[in-house]
Amino acid sequence: MAKNYYEVLGVDRKATKDDIKKAFRKLAQKHHPDKGGDESTFKEITEAYSILGDDKRRREYDAYGESFAGGAGPSAAGGFDFSNFAGFQGGAGGVEFDLGDLFGEFGDIFGGARGNSRRQRRGRDISIDVEITFKESVMGSKRSVLITKIGTCEVCSGTGAKPGTAMEVCATCAGAGQIRETRSSPFGSFTSVRACPTCDGVGKVPKEKCANCGGHGILRKEEEVKLDIPKGMDDGEMIRMPGRGEAVKGGVPGDLYVKVHVKAHPVFRKEGANIVMDLPVKLTDALLGTTVSVTTIDDKVLEVKVPAMAKPEETLRLRGKGIAYEGGAGDLLIHAKASLPKKLSAKAKKAIEELKGEGL
Repeated sequence: MAKNYYEVLGVDRKATKDDIKKAFRKLAQKHHPDKGGDESTFKEITEAYSILGDDKRRREYDAYGESFAGGAGPSAAGGFDFSNFAGFQGGAGGVEFDLGDLFGEFGDIFGGARGNSRRQRRGRDISIDVEITFKESVMGSKRSVLITKIGTCEVCSGTGAKPGTAMEVCATCAGAGQIRETRSSPFGSFTSVRACPTCDGVGKVPKEKCANCGGHGILRKEEEVKLDIPKGMDDGEMIRMPGRGEAVKGGVPGDLYVKVHVKAHPVFRKEGANIVMDLPVKLTDALLGTTVSVTTIDDKVLEVKVPAMAKPEETLRLRGKGIAYEGGAGDLLIHAKASLPKKLSAKAKKAIEELKGEGL
């Protein structure tokens, strides 16, 4: 029974070419055999994209429907005809499928790039979690953390060569940095390109290997990373540090992502650029007014006047005492809340009864 290529890629029949490319890329990354995926599933995905990714063949498939793949379409003599499809070459042994030529910008998925030019290799991104205090999140801070990752060898500076020795052309890939591997498929030869394992994609190998890293130019090690945590960080925010991820020989390191977790403060909380706190005041102070001392997040003591006849949740605003940002700062918002006593003495009850008689 013929396959429904739209269902294979998980797209609608009205999907755009860009939608089809995105769907293929996502599925290819998940199911590629070199990444531990199922080879038969990957072949099915590739077959679907080879049809729907080409405007002419997609029109033919839409026109002939299920009979297209069964041999009743324009290429009935042998199923669908690959002779005019980019990336396929006919031959006595079948068809050669060059992933780099066929998928262009998706070449990095398959370990290589299109044509003779290679994209620069990139190390793996890594992430860490850091917990900071509320005060640090408001005022910013500097931290040093020790992480274990793959980094550049300091002895050979990443070349993999013993200091003072030269590099020579890799015999495995003849200096290309890539090797081609061919597998059998229902359509003939299935050829993929990946980085040469001997030279790690560099194209050259050291005459004498570095004793510290064994000639790899990289090794797993501990590294101290200095973090500059900016002012106003929120819980769960991420800091990106370009080039501080894992190293890769002959390429550029990945990035380090720092996820910030902010400890809750017993007094303060944030609302945008403002810092908010609750200030309990006695009922008599709320009625008659008072002045109280408030310690701010930066440990400064301020005298705050609570006006007489304060409302149940009077908000007092201290401008510029919140979170600093470019061009200004937020405010400190103090919610004055009248607190009721847990119990009353006989004298207090009598006084309140008198107030009740006054209509209060």
